[in-house]
Amino acid sequence: MRDSRRRRGLKAASALLGGVLVLSACSDGGSDAGEDPGAGGKPQAQVDKAAAEKTSEAKIAITPKDGSDNASINNAAKVSVTDGTLTKVTMTTTDGKAVAGQISADRKSWKPDAQLERATAYKVAVTAADGDGRPAHENASFTTVSPTNSFIGNFTPEDGSTVGVGMPVSLNFDKEITDRKAVQQAVTVSSSSGEEVVGHWFNSKRLDFRPEKYWTENSTVTLKLALDGVEGSDGVYGVQQKTVTFTVGRNQVSVVDAKTKQMKVTQDGKVVRTIPISAGAPTTKTYEGQMVISEKFKETRMNGATVGFTDDDGKGEYDIADVPHAMRLSTSGTFIHGNYWGAKSIFGSVNTSHGCIGLADTKGAGDSGTPGAWFFTNSLLGDVVVVKNTGDKTIQPDNGLNGWNMDWAQWKAGSAV
Repeated sequence: MRDSRRRRGLKAASALLGGVLVLSACSDGGSDAGEDPGAGGKPQAQVDKAAAEKTSEAKIAITPKDGSDNASINNAAKVSVTDGTLTKVTMTTTDGKAVAGQISADRKSWKPDAQLERATAYKVAVTAADGDGRPAHENASFTTVSPTNSFIGNFTPEDGSTVGVGMPVSLNFDKEITDRKAVQQAVTVSSSSGEEVVGHWFNSKRLDFRPEKYWTENSTVTLKLALDGVEGSDGVYGVQQKTVTFTVGRNQVSVVDAKTKQMKVTQDGKVVRTIPISAGAPTTKTYEGQMVISEKFKETRMNGATVGFTDDDGKGEYDIADVPHAMRLSTSGTFIHGNYWGAKSIFGSVNTSHGCIGLADTKGAGDSGTPGAWFFTNSLLGDVVVVKNTGDKTIQPDNGLNGWNMDWAQWKAGSAV
């Protein structure tokens, strides 16, 4: 019992003495303020200075910043370095899929080889070295903009195509656009002929561009989309950054006269052919106005039920599986096409169709000598077909690519800039 009490007393004294020693070490060590002993007994300031001398001077920058979301799929991922050169950059998706990229020739920057995916999380790991070879490291992760929070514009015509003089540039957005000004300012359309080109909003999803008159033949038109990062509506951003060019071909305008039942095809102002036609019957008249060929099909099916022409049983008044040489003039179903089922005598003499313009043709679209085949072969997307004397109303400008049915003042009034 006596030895046990003695041991407890020694332990208490030892603890007290230790506390005194610790306090003494914090208040009196023979060092100036700020020079507390560090590793190996050296003053901390000396340790810090030595560590700093071993640190690389290379400064790495990664964009977007770590933790970013709604990042661009075009320009977001960039790596750069100052006071050093890049030695290694790896970029992966969170599931480990590598993203190919290139370090620049001067080894000062890096970027991916291709556009990133939407709604995808990425990780970037970077190593660089300064002039003395000392390494520096940096890491970041970010998430690209999701389909829900982004929009794209599907455009007509296609890049590199040759089109007729009536082809507008038409953008159809996959989301409602509320800031039309911001979006339109990010889209530019120009012509090598120097024509003034103006945009017109038909609705919150469609923006078309055209000059006052038809495009100049043999000119080049350039569409530039700088929509990447543009906020089209609250929290919804553009992702496209693209340049599109197309060529305007010869000037072909065809005039359909439903009264004479003839179509005069002009190229560069000269009549190259007159073709007998059959337009819409008196009860199903063809729209009047300037119409642009927007699609071409060597053969296609036409079913009256799809455009509201049905019989008492609800079936289409017509259903033809192989209409030859069909070219679309409106979204609502107006075509100019070959007709093999009608008597040859109707062309040039009587209007019999449900609103389309028919040309004599043969079944199978294999006879190149028919009027239908000739017109199909000699027409481009974007060629103009002017229809008159049908007795029907003028086609709406947004029914197809038919904005030419709006005068220039009206067109410009629909611009947001």
